[in-house]
Amino acid sequence: MVKSLVIIGPAWPLRGGLAAFDEQLAKTFTEQGHTVRVETFSLQYPSFLFPGTSQFTNDPAPMGVSIHAGINSINPFNWIKVGLKIRREKPDFIIVRYWLPFLAPCLGTICRIIKFNKHTKIIALVDNMIPHEKRMGDKILTRYFTKCMDGFLTMSNNVAEDVKLFSTKPVIVSPHPIFNHFGAAIPKNEARKILGIEQDDKIILFFGFIRQYKGLDLLLNAMATESIKKSNIKLMIVGEFYEDAKPYHDLISSLHIEQAVILHTHFVPDSDVKNYACAADFIIQPYKNATQSGVTPLAYHFEKPMLVTKVGALADTVPNGKAGVVVAPNVESIAKGITTLYENGAAFYAAHIQAEKKKYSWEQMINNFLSLNQKL
Repeated sequence: MVKSLVIIGPAWPLRGGLAAFDEQLAKTFTEQGHTVRVETFSLQYPSFLFPGTSQFTNDPAPMGVSIHAGINSINPFNWIKVGLKIRREKPDFIIVRYWLPFLAPCLGTICRIIKFNKHTKIIALVDNMIPHEKRMGDKILTRYFTKCMDGFLTMSNNVAEDVKLFSTKPVIVSPHPIFNHFGAAIPKNEARKILGIEQDDKIILFFGFIRQYKGLDLLLNAMATESIKKSNIKLMIVGEFYEDAKPYHDLISSLHIEQAVILHTHFVPDSDVKNYACAADFIIQPYKNATQSGVTPLAYHFEKPMLVTKVGALADTVPNGKAGVVVAPNVESIAKGITTLYENGAAFYAAHIQAEKKKYSWEQMINNFLSLNQKL
């Protein structure tokens, strides 16, 4: 058994899905008897690089997780200090989160220093090996990071193939577990009462921060098609804009769908997520490209049928006609898919969703990490 483990990545007081994931990962390791600490960022992004309103949460620290915020992503002297500290501690192995080439110099340098202790094995948990929004120098930075890894764990086959473009080290795939920190589902009528939504309205949900690759513009155009308009379906958009919001507002106006769009474009605390998820009939992911998505396990947690587009690995975890519908990433297909969801009804998908969600446990991911570490 692993005696000691350090997870390097986002965690409290940082907010968002990556932080929530790392905290739950640490909790599960702890519950299985391992000594775990999360080493997170005191500065993750300079303010001019962060598109949201705040990088930090007002929620209290999670219970049962040891977190130290000591990494400054833009200070090389700090990288050396953190690397030396962890090197002296000699943890049995480290899980380091990788999702953006910007962080490669910081994370790669820390891990290089740690490896001088000739004891610690380092596994990269890779969300994206190739970023959604590509920039000059990405490949060089990613190679710098990957060279000091002993192995890789990804959450989709697509990302695993991307890893192989940069490294010959072992790589395994373990699907994104289901988030369980949002609390239990509440009745739809209760959620709608909280949000002030009419009980008989047909509501679909787009959830998460808004960026071009997520295809919200496709979904908005689908809302303007005759089939959707005749069905009186409303779209609830919940999440912060991580790019200029004006084009989206202009599109809503030009399509004359203001009455069919409900905007909650602010950061939603974890404690409130259930209200939006439970108020919706279906959850829509109209992405133009993707690796995997944290919205899918969210939908499974609240047992909501989904529409996903056939891009990246999205369709791998949403069996078409069982947990929802899988469509091409274009306006006509998305509109038709939404209509299909309502024609079938949520009850049609319920048993399939309950069976499918059993595959995505945190314990299984822990076992996959430990298995990979043993092989190393």
